[in-house]
Amino acid sequence: MLSDDIKEQIRQAYAKIIAAKTLSPRWGQRQMIAEIANTLGRIPSATARAKPDAPAVCVIEAGTGTGKTIAYAVTAIPLAQALGKRLVVATATVALQEQFVNKDLPDIRHHSGLEFSYTLAKGRRRYVCLSKLDRLLAGAGGGDILPLYPDEFQAPQAAEALPVYSSMVEALARGEWDGDRDQWPGQVPEEIWAGATTDHSQCSGRRCPNIAQCSFFRARDELQYADVIVANHDLVLADLALGGGAILSAPEDSIYIFDEGHHLPDKALSHFSSFCRLHTTGQWLQESRKLLAQAAPALAPLTELRRTLESLPGIMDETQAALQVAEQAVATLFAERPPGSGRGDDQQLRFAHGLVPPSLQPLATGLVAQFQQLTGGLGRVEKRLEEALEEDDVGIDKSELETWHLTLGGLLGRAEATLALWLEYAVTGEGEVPPKARWITLLDGGGQFGFDLRCSPILAADILQEFLWSRAAGVVITSATVTALNSFERFILHSGVPREANFKVVTSPFDYSRATLQVPAMSCDPGDAEAHTAELVAQLPQLLDHTEASLVLFSSRRQMQEVYQGLRDALGELILIQGDGSKQEILRQHREAIDAGRGSIIFGLASFAEGVDLPGDYCRHVVIAKIPFAVPDSPIEAGLAEWVESQGRNAFMEISVPDAALRLVQASGRLLRTEQDSGRVTLMDRRIVTRRYGQAILDSLPPFQRLLPRQGGSR
Repeated sequence: MLSDDIKEQIRQAYAKIIAAKTLSPRWGQRQMIAEIANTLGRIPSATARAKPDAPAVCVIEAGTGTGKTIAYAVTAIPLAQALGKRLVVATATVALQEQFVNKDLPDIRHHSGLEFSYTLAKGRRRYVCLSKLDRLLAGAGGGDILPLYPDEFQAPQAAEALPVYSSMVEALARGEWDGDRDQWPGQVPEEIWAGATTDHSQCSGRRCPNIAQCSFFRARDELQYADVIVANHDLVLADLALGGGAILSAPEDSIYIFDEGHHLPDKALSHFSSFCRLHTTGQWLQESRKLLAQAAPALAPLTELRRTLESLPGIMDETQAALQVAEQAVATLFAERPPGSGRGDDQQLRFAHGLVPPSLQPLATGLVAQFQQLTGGLGRVEKRLEEALEEDDVGIDKSELETWHLTLGGLLGRAEATLALWLEYAVTGEGEVPPKARWITLLDGGGQFGFDLRCSPILAADILQEFLWSRAAGVVITSATVTALNSFERFILHSGVPREANFKVVTSPFDYSRATLQVPAMSCDPGDAEAHTAELVAQLPQLLDHTEASLVLFSSRRQMQEVYQGLRDALGELILIQGDGSKQEILRQHREAIDAGRGSIIFGLASFAEGVDLPGDYCRHVVIAKIPFAVPDSPIEAGLAEWVESQGRNAFMEISVPDAALRLVQASGRLLRTEQDSGRVTLMDRRIVTRRYGQAILDSLPPFQRLLPRQGGSR
């Protein structure tokens, strides 16, 4: 229950931070504080026996400028402390994570009067593995430790990698570096870093001889004593996928706050999907067989493993042969695929309703049996090696034993991940509610070859119910964009958040009358792509002020590039186009031009429509080329639409329109970033006034002044 003492502590903390920072109390912040306090107040104390009437979950849409960080921090921190729970704050990106822990939390602790500790949490792959470094530099395993996914990371050249690894070891020894990739001075190429880090399948944990110096475990140990753990969505979901409590505190002992929480469902789907690249998995099995041939004599003193080690190469040969048969079957499916079964570029084959073709299912069943044999054998070997690391004398050098443990752990991890995919293809898919998306992509370019098989849920609702909503002590979801068409239904559908949760919309304190929304008169709409592009080229020189900062957002890379080519003579010197440099570099050049008194125009895609902060003179005009309906090439989105249609419902109105409305709100949100900002949003898409769904989208946008064309259309 929410005691009077806790209420007073929250009130005092908020009052102190507002006074110390000479801020004006915001009604939206007070609403957030009340909503979070009432929600988390449902969490029973450690001695309580009765379960709460409703889950301790709230979803809060807090408009830009609300000051949500202060609101959730001053409320959740004292409540978590009083309940004996760990507060886990998850941001959408590592960059936001570091801002929160390096700037926001120190500031809140300093000014609010709250006493709390906090630390930053990152996954294993953000830290160097000292055992791997030792072996790479000693030449005792650089070629023996097979990467988990060699098809994703090309092995670095020794002449390039070894000096970097030596520098890392020296910096660790001098105490000048803590093993965190983000703290290393300078950039490390991905392939070099991949060779020096590990994941849970290759890590021997507390049995590792380097455990006392392990960067990851030292960072993880700090998590046990912190009141607040700052993570990102990916790390929280990775921990939940491992059962919870593997890296962070157990869900039952945690209160989670997901900032930018509208990303949570999509992030969850990526963590609970499976895949297998046929050609490179076959290559991996071939290389693994060679390694196991070396392992048998090296591990001969462990006599109980002899039979298993001798059998594994044969199992790998049989598995590789079965994969080749499956690859031939997939090639046949591609050759015989019906029109419209995938993307327009003919590189994809999506199975309607997620149903596995009869020709592929029995092959998948056979591969399940093969990979079960493989994972069973590798699991027995890996477990015995882990035990041997703690034994005094097993007749094998400890360093060599550790090398083989890393290697076999990596083989087991890859085999288990591949087994997960074939389990999904060994079923018909009939009766799944909702169905899963299953598809195959032809890889033919960029160094990739063969077929990539994938399976993913189309909604994260069941996943999050099983791993988060039903287990966590409390959850707060907050973002500036959670609702679509002024409703939480879209988020409920995708996330499965309990309907008994608290839902709240906190409006922005910004004065939207300082900005206008304009829809110019146009002779065509984006349905005629060529004509629409030509009209953009014709109108933009007059719409854009050459002396100010503008952001032009496109839904199609092809259209963006065609418009750029059409405007090179008129506006070429002012335009910074996505793809000509990193996002950070484009934003830097843009700000530099504005600071110098020049105009600047950014041409960008979806990544510039969210998370870009260009306050004041850095952005006075946002142009949106068209209503951002999703490009219909995602098998997950296609599978969801197909499922909705199969129930006699309208997927366009239920899925496409709410999704587009949400993206349009995010894009238009690039304009006003502070209470003093002003400017205009121009939408180059007359469908918002001519189509019957247009009014619903208009009504979901911020209350800008509107300049709309007078033209008819069905409502």
